[in-house]
Amino acid sequence: MNSIRLVSPFSAILALAVSPAAAADRPNILWVTSEDNSPLIGCYGDPLARTPNLDRLAGHGVRYTHAFANAPVCSTARSTLITGMYATTLGIHHHRSRVRIPDRFRPYPAYLRRSGYYCTNRSKTDYNVADLDNPWDESSRRAHYRDRDPGQPFFAVFNLTTTHESQVAPPPGKAEFRVAPERVALPPWHPDTPEIRFDWANYYDQISLMDAQVGTLLDELEAEGLADDTIVFYFSDHGGALPRGKRNIHDSGTRVPLIIRFPEKWVHLAPAGPGTSVDRPVSFVDLPATLFSLCGVSIPEHFEGRAFLGPQEAPARSHVFLYRGRMDERDDTVRAIRDRRFRYVRNYAPHRPWGQHYSYPFGVLPSMRSWYAEFQAGRCDDVQARYWGRKPPEELYEVESDPFEIHNLSGSPQHAEVRDRLRGTLRDELISTRDAGFIPEAMMPRLAGEGTIYDYARGGSYPIDRIVDLADVASSNDPRGLPALLEALDDPHPVVRYWGALGCLILRGEAAPARPKLEVLLRDDWADVRVTAAEAIAHLGEAEAALRVLDAVIRRGEAPEVLAALNSLEYLWRDGLVPLDRVREMVTGLQLSEPADRIPNFLLGDR
Repeated sequence: MNSIRLVSPFSAILALAVSPAAAADRPNILWVTSEDNSPLIGCYGDPLARTPNLDRLAGHGVRYTHAFANAPVCSTARSTLITGMYATTLGIHHHRSRVRIPDRFRPYPAYLRRSGYYCTNRSKTDYNVADLDNPWDESSRRAHYRDRDPGQPFFAVFNLTTTHESQVAPPPGKAEFRVAPERVALPPWHPDTPEIRFDWANYYDQISLMDAQVGTLLDELEAEGLADDTIVFYFSDHGGALPRGKRNIHDSGTRVPLIIRFPEKWVHLAPAGPGTSVDRPVSFVDLPATLFSLCGVSIPEHFEGRAFLGPQEAPARSHVFLYRGRMDERDDTVRAIRDRRFRYVRNYAPHRPWGQHYSYPFGVLPSMRSWYAEFQAGRCDDVQARYWGRKPPEELYEVESDPFEIHNLSGSPQHAEVRDRLRGTLRDELISTRDAGFIPEAMMPRLAGEGTIYDYARGGSYPIDRIVDLADVASSNDPRGLPALLEALDDPHPVVRYWGALGCLILRGEAAPARPKLEVLLRDDWADVRVTAAEAIAHLGEAEAALRVLDAVIRRGEAPEVLAALNSLEYLWRDGLVPLDRVREMVTGLQLSEPADRIPNFLLGDR
């Protein structure tokens, strides 16, 4: 990777703002991040993990037990980090999207540089933000804090890819594992197959390799004579790499290890003594604000995170707010609240399974292919099979007593008060942040116009209260909500019409009274509305009319519209409404870019 240096006019402002001498007596900050791993670490109680360096770091630092990535995929998690804002607030929540944000919202390293810090990144960026000037002094595979000016404080990120999903499968011919595959304690959602056991065993080996890399970075800091002046953070970018980890909003996909070591010089900033744990809920949106608090930098007013350390520390949160949108080629909308004891999940696309066919993990993970084969063969128990079925509208887990989140308590009378309280907490988060994720991805550029979707969502044209309430009705899969859906189908606002049509799709045959209105929406001015109405009306016996609409969008639509139409087309086949040969005929010869091309490739058997 080539060295990247910021060359925009903003660079000059940063260079002149504060001299290094003015910032000399502030802590250095070293962020070490690993990819795709939950707290499968010795100091977090995993008996199979061999992580002496991280265990030693925790012994000299503090270990957070309720730390979370706000999203269970890298680009959305990093987009939250780089902006200090919820990705859903800015509309940058879809994986590998490119969405404009207001120019006035600078990436957090830009503020640190303006205050005199030397900021480096080795070397992952992966932000869902369009036209983002590089905010780092250097972002490359050779970026290093030792390149700073003498006496200048540094903030340095080192990103370790050793535990990434792409590294889980054992290399061909590997026979020796530190943890024998038969010793692995499988989570209850995984069937017991050799492929799954081998992936798990190799993953533990990768965790040990990652730990050794952390040790090398810590030794290097010591050798440079900087350990006594540097606060060290270690965390992962989201949950684990094995199936039902990454991309899933449960603890397996969002809970992360977070260890912070304070040298003696800065121990007064620590929340507790060395070797202790902290159960305060924190999430990625809080990390930039916390960094600024430790470094003596004013926290920008637009930041949505709360500092949990330092002079600008805010009152502790009672919960964290979590989200997921499109992952690669698959659409979804999920939001969640996690406090110390419970997780509440709202699935706004319950007509889609948790385990959609993602080309990437199916391609690189033998464990994913093996699990799906077991499901198809009817050899999965109820817990294992659940991943491949339609999601419930709501989920509630008492994570303290049910750490694998198996027992959904959302319908339990004994837990109704908890469910209703967390349901209300989620609604407050969605409305106060004016969550842009309720706008279909393809609608966003047109609604934003010359501005940004963030600015649009803060204007009077985005009725967020009404949309959230309608989305609750639409996703409830309750025919008693049909009158509200029928009314929404006539609404002048395209987002409202979309959620009305989606609610009819979720109801399937029980939405029969909506057929005349859905037929009108097949000619709607907005492709997302046409596509959703088409899939809904196919479940009411009008598959040919649906296919005509989908084919037109696939042939002539914008990229996000095409992707939505391809998803609907595939599920018409999966739901038994359209034969596979017809679907293949429709996608043969398409010239598409990623990620939309993955669906035709899969349907045609190319992957």
